[in-house]
Parts: sequence; C-alpha cells; structure tokens
Amino acid sequence: MFIVSDYDVIVAGGGLTGTIVAQAVAHYSNQNLKVLSIDRNPAIFPGRKSTGGWTCGDACSKEAVDYMSERIKVQWTKPEIEHDVKGVMAFSPDRKTAIPFDGAGYMLNRQKLPEIQNQRAQNMGVEFDFEINLMGLIYEGEQVTGVKGIDNKTKQPYKKTAKVVVDCTGVTSMLRNQLQNSTKVERKIDRRDLESTGRYIMYFDKGENDLSEFDSDYCIIHLDQDIAPGGYGWVFPKGDDKVNIGLGVEKSLLDKRNKRLGKKDNVESLMKEYLYRNKAIKNAKLSEDPEDTSNNSGIFQVSVRRQNDCLVSGGYMMVGDSAWMPKPIDAGGIGPALIAGTIAGENIVRAIEANDTSEKSLWQYNIDFIREYGYKTAGLELFRRLVQTLTNDQISYGMKHFLGNLDVESISKGEHPDFSGLGKVGMIIRGIMNRTVADGLKYTSTQNKWLVNHYNNYPREPAGFEEWNKKLHKNLEESFVKIESFGS
Repeated sequence: MFIVSDYDVIVAGGGLTGTIVAQAVAHYSNQNLKVLSIDRNPAIFPGRKSTGGWTCGDACSKEAVDYMSERIKVQWTKPEIEHDVKGVMAFSPDRKTAIPFDGAGYMLNRQKLPEIQNQRAQNMGVEFDFEINLMGLIYEGEQVTGVKGIDNKTKQPYKKTAKVVVDCTGVTSMLRNQLQNSTKVERKIDRRDLESTGRYIMYFDKGENDLSEFDSDYCIIHLDQDIAPGGYGWVFPKGDDKVNIGLGVEKSLLDKRNKRLGKKDNVESLMKEYLYRNKAIKNAKLSEDPEDTSNNSGIFQVSVRRQNDCLVSGGYMMVGDSAWMPKPIDAGGIGPALIAGTIAGENIVRAIEANDTSEKSLWQYNIDFIREYGYKTAGLELFRRLVQTLTNDQISYGMKHFLGNLDVESISKGEHPDFSGLGKVGMIIRGIMNRTVADGLKYTSTQNKWLVNHYNNYPREPAGFEEWNKKLHKNLEESFVKIESFGS
C-alpha cells in the first residue's frame, strides 16, 4: 500500500526530457495521475541548462520524434521544429571521404520547444513549480518518496512527496549523486566520459560554395583531432543563412593536443578558430531573433558513454542526461531522451496502477530501454574510445578504405559497424600504422557483438544484476586497456 503523497509522480527537471516524461505519464494514465514538474529555472526559461542557454546541437532524428509522437500522441511542428534536414554527413579530417548516417531529421529551436512543451503538459493536467533548487531525495526505508530543496522565490525549505520521482536534472544530477537506496545505480561519471561542448547560433553571408563546410540540407560533422580533439566539430543548418556551429572536446586529449602543437587553446578559442576556418560562412553574427537571444552562445558538458548500468531504484527512475543517455559516438541526446521518456511514462503508470513502485516493479524500464535503444551504446562507447586514439591521417585512411556499404548502413542506424570492408579479398593495408587501425576496428567489432548479446541478456529482475554487471565491467575494462594499445 502507498503512503499518502502530494503527487503520484514528481518529474525533477523541466527541460525537454522532463516534459516528455510528464506528457507520457499523462497520456498513458488518461490524465488520471497527479503529476508535478519541478524546475530550477524561472518559467520564462524552462529547462535551461545554464546562463548560456540550452547548449546543444539542436538536431534530432525523425525516427525518434516519430517514436514519441506515435505513442503519446504529441505532434511537433513549427516553431519548435525550425528546419528539416535529410540526414547527417560525417567528413574525414582530409575532407575526402563523407559518410551519410541518421536519415531524415529536424533542427529544433531549443528556446521555443520547452515553452510549447510545458504548455502542452499543462493542458494535460501537469502542474509546475519553478525556481526550485532541488538538493536531495526523501526516503521511507528503501523507497524514495519525494524531493527536498530550497524555493528560490521565498528562500524557504521545499518538500514534495510522490510515489515515483523521475530524475531529469542533467548530467551532474545531485539526486543521482546522493542516491542512498541502491548499489546498482552508478553515481559518478568518469572524467573521460565527459566532453566539453560549445556552440554559436548565427546568421551569416554566403562564402564559397563548399558542401563540406555548409549544406542547408544536411547536418555536417567534421572529425579533426587538431580542431576538436577527442570529439568533433559540427555545422548544423537552421536555414539557408542560419547555422548552429560548434564543437566538442575531451579535456585530457585537448591537453595532449595543446602540448603537441605548442598551444594553449580551450573550447572557446577552438570554437572561434573553427568558425574562422569555415570558408562557406562569412560575416557571421550571433542571432538576435527573440527566440535565440538567451541561447545564441554557450558552453556545457555532455556524457559520451553507455547509459547508466541501472536506471531505477525503489521509487526512483532516471531519464536523459541524468542517466548518461546521449549517444557515445556523437553525443546526440535528444533522440534517446524521447525514446526513454516515452518508455518511462508507460512503465510508471503500470507500476502505480499495480500499487507497487519498488525497484523490482520499475525494473522493466531497464529492459524496455535496452531493447529499443540501449543495447548498442556500450559498443559505440568502445568505437568512440578507439577513434579518440587515432591521428587525423589514420581516421582519414580508415574512413576511405575500411567502410563498406553494410558498415555505413549500421552507422546510419546509430549502431556499431561490423567493418565488412576489412574482409575484402586482396585489400592492401599500407603501413604499420594503418594495420594498427584495421586491427583496432576488427577488435571493437568483435567486442561489440559480445556486448550486444550481453545487453540482450540483461537480467529480468534485480536479483540477477550483480553477476551481469560484473561480467560487463570485466569485458569493458579489458577492452579499454586493449584499445589504448592501438593508440599512436
């Protein structure tokens, strides 16, 4: 039996992920559950990550949006969708090879989107509390039963209770970091699994007609260890003369790059250099559109690893950045958040209707997310780590010679490629460094197959988790060491 609570569901974090969860709960319960969304920001800036705005590439696949829309009956249109794209093109460092992936998608307006999402949620009966600084969870034995913090408007203590608390508070979540009722949920993220990202939203005059620099139909990714060490640069179109341009870096690899080149660059200086180098974009100026003025420049951190090994404890669930869900290979977080938020909403309603929100009752959320998306993320994490060890020449050579059609098809689905091109009879791999690349790709491909199989055998209930997780970490730790040996 439940104790009496203020709400059925509290969604901590009022950004994109949180509002999808709230709407999903409202939809699957026919608006019969009492839902509260809590956000630290004022109502005019819901879900804002920092004073720099909603730092993000703003891109999302049509497939992920359709997944959410078909299940919870929420349609996205303009102005939350700012621009349609046909897909993503990833360019090698020498710009001689381009790989298409991800298929059709959308460029979103991250300032307008949460405003519209929140209004939709309110129309579905969701309540909102803004300017609340959450500092921890409330427990009743082994069960999370609410949240506590400070109301920044009144400076008074804040406390609300619920049958389920959904953590959508972001990559550095204090709620997750201080979780007391689980040994399965990972609390801290490794520094190597974080990247610092920064971007500008700008209008510009057209320069040279170079589709490797700007293409209004495609999101462009540039792999380049000199300009974006450990990450990549992006040029994502928001129109014919409007762009979201930025990059992500991994700090330890940035330090090595600076030492190698004798420089002292940081994310901001690299962003400026990346923009200056782009010959298709001239006279760029930060957007002064009303919907961009609080969001046209910013730097923030994003996770680039598999999702948290366990997403639930008694009365508690994680969705989106709080659960480290952005795709490891490109840090895309909107798509997995839409999928996970939809799945979480359905599982929450099922658990509450069964009068049981224990860890065991919420466990199905782990299984459902892995089946829909999470099965592939550990393999992508290995692939990302391998790419981070390579030089620009090695990346260019590998993209040109080692990717067959099946590999591109795998990448287009967001999955780890199997590198069928490595098996071509008579292929000549020139030089020992490129042989090393080939060996690294074959190794990660083999490990990926094991990881996908292991995730497909995720335990059906909590009792099997410890053994499953021990095997996962043994494999990953061995793989990380092996991948480091392929580095130049």
